[in-house]
Amino acid sequence: MNTQKHFVLCIDNSGYEASLITRKMYQVIPDEQAEKDDLIRIIDESSEDYLYHASHFVFIALPAEIERVLAVA
Repeated sequence: MNTQKHFVLCIDNSGYEASLITRKMYQVIPDEQAEKDDLIRIIDESSEDYLYHASHFVFIALPAEIERVLAVA
């Protein structure tokens, strides 16, 4: 997993239709232990942070300026 990138795009919400929206971008919350198990921690649609398998997402690279603005929002 590339820890340089801090945002993921949901590509599969199977089994989590109420918690994840496909084609929506989520900010990754760093969690080294979760990454070892191929999991990603995000704040989902319930406004709580949860772990999901990495296969539900693809990491996306954003320009630094956009990452800064989104991280504050």
